[in-house]
Amino acid sequence: MKLNPILDQLGAYPIAMIQERAHALAAQGVNVLDFSIGDPREPTPEFIPEALKAAVPGVSQYPLTGGRVELRESIATYLARRFGVEIDPATQVMPTSGSKEAVFTAPLAFVDRDARQSVAYGSPGYPIYERGALFAGAAVDPITLSGDFVLRADDVSDEQWERARMLWICTPHNPTGAVTSNSELADLLGRARASDTLLMSDECYADVYEESAHPNGPASVLQHAGPGAKGVLAFFSCSKRSGMTGYRSGAMVGDAAAIGALKRLRTATGTASPDFVQMAAAAAWGDDVHAAQRRGIFAKKRDTLRPVFESLGMEVVASTAGLYMWVRVGDDMAVTDQLLEAGIVVSPGRFFGAGGEGYLRLALVPTVAQCEEAVSAIEEVLS
Repeated sequence: MKLNPILDQLGAYPIAMIQERAHALAAQGVNVLDFSIGDPREPTPEFIPEALKAAVPGVSQYPLTGGRVELRESIATYLARRFGVEIDPATQVMPTSGSKEAVFTAPLAFVDRDARQSVAYGSPGYPIYERGALFAGAAVDPITLSGDFVLRADDVSDEQWERARMLWICTPHNPTGAVTSNSELADLLGRARASDTLLMSDECYADVYEESAHPNGPASVLQHAGPGAKGVLAFFSCSKRSGMTGYRSGAMVGDAAAIGALKRLRTATGTASPDFVQMAAAAAWGDDVHAAQRRGIFAKKRDTLRPVFESLGMEVVASTAGLYMWVRVGDDMAVTDQLLEAGIVVSPGRFFGAGGEGYLRLALVPTVAQCEEAVSAIEEVLS
């Protein structure tokens, strides 16, 4: 069968290979603790499924691509509370079916495949930045990160800025948990506007952070974008903030012209969340208490796991926000294999691109009790 050659170029999604081995071990009776995929185990706060159930209609109809007014207004109100920004819910907010599909499909609206444009992003990073760019017909321009794993404007060369149709940034960063500061966001935005590069800011982990390290929470590029947010799109998600990974609900926010183009694209594909999911998301964005409670749980998991790596002489880098811990271990593939044989499933850093070699990513998804259980196994295997 003839296939799109990009499918062969990209190959299998790398974490899927780790998952297959983990499932095989579980089938053999091994107690598996899975830190590989960002899908937390804590129950979704009860008021969210209650809102969903109340919104299930007697007659099912197609949802509008632009999303329900209630959801767009709830997102805009959240952004005003969280970041102090004014967003027009009618023209600057586009609800999505989770953030992954939004990140993947967004380049289709902006890339001219005949113009030799590129999409730039930090590496290691979320693999979907590359995959969406390639399917849209763009070249890819990974910017290798190191040190604190923050992508800064000066990390991107003048030539890379000029050829980039869009630049992806991620704060808090997946896979490292690094946070981009206000001044760094302002610098990135200034350079992006100077080169007519769309600045795409993945902020899906904005409400997951250590309060001692970030008393006001990680910043948003929207705080620097000004009225209308020209040339900027920020991406948000209910998945980690509200425990709604299976609901598939996110949002794109920013430049009204860009949102308009995305609406045209998404109308063509019929991509929209069901109305009842949107109403559940509207309830979730309207409440900050549950997000703070979940933030405390993830912080406790981090506090449980960090000491065991540090006691073994393995540095935990960045990792003050987001859902992940980023640990310097030396040979990331060998350590991944060692831990996997003991039932501890992690992701080798190289799976997230150049610059990730020598690190492990642990997603803080098992329960606090399971994290405590994992400590002794990690210590036994790696000591």
